[in-house]
Amino acid sequence: MSSNQFDVTVIGSGPGGYVAAIRCAQLGMKTAIIERYASLGGTCLNVGCIPSKALLDSSEHFHAAHHKFAEHGIKVGDITLDLPQMIKRKGEVVTQTTEGIKFLMRKNKITTFHGHGSFVDKNTISIKKDDGTTETITSEKVLIATGSKPSSLPGIEIDKKKIITSTEALELTKLPKHMIVIGGGVIGVEMASVFGRLGTKITVLEYAGSLIAGMDSSLGRELNKVLKKTMDYTAHFNTKVTGAKVSRGKVTISAENKKGEAVSFQGDLCLMAVGRRPYTDGLGLENLGIELDRGRIPVNENLETSVPGVYALGDVIRGAMLAHKASEEGVFVAEKMAGQHPHINYRAIPGVVYTWPEVAGVGFTEDELKVDKVPYKTGQFPFKASGRARASMDTDGFVKILSHKETDELLGMHIIGPRAADMIMEGVIGLEFRASAEDLAIFSHPHPTFSESVKEAAMGATANRIIHL
Repeated sequence: MSSNQFDVTVIGSGPGGYVAAIRCAQLGMKTAIIERYASLGGTCLNVGCIPSKALLDSSEHFHAAHHKFAEHGIKVGDITLDLPQMIKRKGEVVTQTTEGIKFLMRKNKITTFHGHGSFVDKNTISIKKDDGTTETITSEKVLIATGSKPSSLPGIEIDKKKIITSTEALELTKLPKHMIVIGGGVIGVEMASVFGRLGTKITVLEYAGSLIAGMDSSLGRELNKVLKKTMDYTAHFNTKVTGAKVSRGKVTISAENKKGEAVSFQGDLCLMAVGRRPYTDGLGLENLGIELDRGRIPVNENLETSVPGVYALGDVIRGAMLAHKASEEGVFVAEKMAGQHPHINYRAIPGVVYTWPEVAGVGFTEDELKVDKVPYKTGQFPFKASGRARASMDTDGFVKILSHKETDELLGMHIIGPRAADMIMEGVIGLEFRASAEDLAIFSHPHPTFSESVKEAAMGATANRIIHL
C-alpha cells in the first residue's frame, strides 16, 4: 500500500472523528484523518466544549469570590476582573488539549492531513490546503465526521463584532454591559452564565416556552429561577425574533411577543445562539449521489450512507448534537468496519448543561411519558435537604427519577444541582442495565455526598420511602 493509500480515512477531527481514527488504528487499519483547520479537535476542543467549560469555571470562581467567600469566612478584599487573563488561560487549556490529540495521532500512527477534504469519488479524496495546493489520497472506506456550524435566523447577519456567535464570545476581552442572547438552549444559557456572573446584564429571547426546551421541563423552570437569583438576568419566552439592527455602537433586536405584539430590545452586544447546522459544505457529496435529508446525511443502522463503504457520524447525521454521542458513534463505526458487533443505546446518552448549578438528564422526560401515555411514578429530592449541599452552599435544584408505575423499571433521571454532570451516570448505567428505581435505592451511597440525593429520589419513586424530607 502506497503512502497515500489507506484502509480508512476520517474527514474531521472532532470528538467523533479523532476517536474513530484511534479505534480504527487500534483494530489494525491503516488510518488517515483530514482536518480543515490548523489544530485538531474540531469545534468541541477549539471553540466549543473545552473553552466554554474553562470560562464557565473561571466565571464561577469569580462569582463565588464575590458572593460566597465571606460567608465561608474568607476575606479577600477588593475583587477585580482581569478578562484578558481569563481568556488567556482558556486559550492555554485549549492548546494543551489539542496538542494532546496531536500526540494521540502520532502514538497510533495515524497520518494527519490539514486542508479541506472533498470526495472525487467514493474511494478518492482531494485535500485543498491553505497554500492553494491540492493533494489526493485513496481509501477503501471513508468516514464523514465534519461536525456543525452555528446557525442564524433569516434576515439577521452575524457580523462577528456586534452580532456574534459563541465562537466570538469565547474571545471577548472587554466585558459588555448588556448582552442580548437569542436562544435559551444549552449554548445560550452557558454563555449567559459566563458573562452574567462577571457582571454583564443578560436578556434572553427564547422562541419556546422555557429554557433548555429539549430537556425535562422542570429543569428549565428551575434553571430560570436560579439565574434570576444569581445575576442581572431576564428571559422573555414565546418570543419570535424578527430582525436586528446595529447603530451607534448598539444592537437593537426586533421581535414579537406571545401576544403577537411588536417589541424591541437594545444592548451592547447580541449573541446568536439558536442552535447549529450540519457542516457538509464543499464535501462533494453530489459526486457520490448522496442527497441530504433536512441538511443531514442519511445513514442506516450501521451508520453507513447509501454509498457502500462511506459512513457518517455525529452532528452531520440524525440525533442530538453532542460530543460524547459522536465519540460513541466513532467507536461503533470502527468496530463495525472490523466485523465486530457493537451497540449504542441512544436513549441512555445523557445531555448536560454546564451552568452552576449544572443540569443533566437521561432517558425519557416526564413530558414525553405524558404524551406517550406511559404509566409512571416520580421521586424527587431537593438539594436543600442534603447535608453535603448545605455544607458547600449549593442548595439549589433537585434530583428527579421516573420509573414505570407497574414494573418500577427506570425510565429517566433528571438533575439540576451541584455536580449533576457526574451524578447523571447513575441514571445512564441504570438505563443501560434496565435497572429498577429500587435498585438505585438499595445501593449504599457514601455520606455525606451529593449522590445521596439520587438514592433519596429513587426511594421516592419506588414506594414513597424518602427518609430526609
